[in-house]
Amino acid sequence: MTGGKGRAAARTAHALLRHEVRALASIALWVARRTHGTRGGRPFGYARGQGALLFGLGFVCVVETAGLAVLLRGWPVAHKVMLVVDGYAVLMVVGLHAASVTRPHVLTPTVLRLRQAAQVDLSVPLERITSVRRELRTTHGRADGVLDLPVGAQTSVTLELTEPVTHVTLLGRRRSVGVVRVHADDADGFVRAVMRARTAPAPPADLPG
Repeated sequence: MTGGKGRAAARTAHALLRHEVRALASIALWVARRTHGTRGGRPFGYARGQGALLFGLGFVCVVETAGLAVLLRGWPVAHKVMLVVDGYAVLMVVGLHAASVTRPHVLTPTVLRLRQAAQVDLSVPLERITSVRRELRTTHGRADGVLDLPVGAQTSVTLELTEPVTHVTLLGRRRSVGVVRVHADDADGFVRAVMRARTAPAPPADLPG
């Protein structure tokens, strides 16, 4: 039992570390004005609605860091530890926003790739999308078969599938989902593009040489 718990803890730690590495790598992509995984597809951003919130959170972290620096100036070890912790917290807030900017939703001729920063990356075959519509929702409850990917506490597009797809959570748990709600900055354009892609002729198969 102890060994099983240890392996589970190791898997959890590895998943969290992988997420943080992706977030930090996204900062480099953001600075370079590059995106991740958009080649061959049409990207749709979703980060506009959360920018002010995250930058506000980052500002609070900076103020907290400055305040603790004053309060702990008589304890140099504690001061250094908290400076590292708070500095890393600010870096992760920036990384979260950078991941949201550099990892947009991507529409290809066959697959719709839905993402949420560095923690969600779900590929939905276009043939499984039975309906896509503009639907603004600001409350989201837990429901079987439904995946909500809100940004700024809201989703603006709802997709219903003919058969479920498998969503793998950040910690590796697998869920079957038949309804996905996401946010897109240009929700109307996103819906129109997905509808056109669903009805477009399938790309021709490669013929043997």
